[in-house]
Amino acid sequence: MSASERAIRALREILQKPGNDVCADCGTPDPGWGSCSLGVFICLACSGIHRNMPNISKVKSLSLSHWEDNEIQFMAENGNQLMKSKYEAAVPVYYYKPTHKDCQVLKEQWIRAKYERKEFSEPGKECTYEEGTRDGMLMKRGRDNGQFLSRRFVLSEREGTLKYFTKYDAKEPKAVIKVDAINATFQPEKIGNPNGLQITYLKDYSTRNIFVYHENGKEIVDWFNSIRAVQLHYLKVAFPGATDAELVPKLTRNFLKEGFMEKTGPKQREGFKKRWFTLDHRRLMYFKDPLDAFAKGEVFLGNRAHGYNASPGLPTGTYCNGAWQYGITIQTPDRSFLFTCETETDQQDWLQHFNNVMNAEMSPQEYTMEAMFKHRH
Repeated sequence: MSASERAIRALREILQKPGNDVCADCGTPDPGWGSCSLGVFICLACSGIHRNMPNISKVKSLSLSHWEDNEIQFMAENGNQLMKSKYEAAVPVYYYKPTHKDCQVLKEQWIRAKYERKEFSEPGKECTYEEGTRDGMLMKRGRDNGQFLSRRFVLSEREGTLKYFTKYDAKEPKAVIKVDAINATFQPEKIGNPNGLQITYLKDYSTRNIFVYHENGKEIVDWFNSIRAVQLHYLKVAFPGATDAELVPKLTRNFLKEGFMEKTGPKQREGFKKRWFTLDHRRLMYFKDPLDAFAKGEVFLGNRAHGYNASPGLPTGTYCNGAWQYGITIQTPDRSFLFTCETETDQQDWLQHFNNVMNAEMSPQEYTMEAMFKHRH
């Protein structure tokens, strides 16, 4: 057996150890790379980020690179679980740990925070996200002209608000957003910037979107985690008996699905028009354009037992002038909504998401939201 075959076999054995079968940083199964200076097994995508920290991480392919005996020994002695206990010893509960599905900036800052800045290695160390206030400039998209302009944002834990100002020294904020009404989610493709963040909040029971970015990846991820830290503080006050595990899912959340469908109006005789749809748990919102500040409309998706249903196809005799053929009918207790998708795959994917939501038990807050929707519409 050649030396390289021996090395591959030895590395394969080390991969069998608990924890080594997924990427140490994003959880992708079957990692094909290793950092022989940190002692962790990582996936191809994360190996690219490690390669940008050459003084900290030396990356090698498990099957294509030449491994020295002492490097293999080092991997055997360390590995993902041991290194997690070192580099993730004190990750704050609110800190968003990205998965393989998340965007590049989240993964890169998580990896740099762990190994380069060693933010989570010492329990009790003060985190920048917990200072209770954050003040800085972000590029914000104009609601009417679509231009990104520099705006001052101020996050305050004491006031429980995120404010933004059109000028740095403006006395009055342009908007005051309560932190418990905020959702923040990274949207690089939609915003057209790798560090693009969408901030969504409820204002007078309707959804408002703000699109921002910062040229510096660390800066935008710090804003994101600072918002989550302040939100957790507020939730702990609001729900004193709740555990962290119960509260963390209530911080920010990624949308379940977004994309274009065509829809017709309530009389179902109007033409089908192309709209951008966002499914945010039980709220299906639609917009004329993906970057609109306000939704044109919203559909509340309640529980199946209460008269909500989603099925493929359109009712017989529906006047369908649109280019798209793959229909979806959503029944609510008050009316039905008709949509069409471009492909069958898209139709099946939307239906899967709608059914998952309608099959889930509703929380007391969701019953309140349902009543609010009925009152509004």
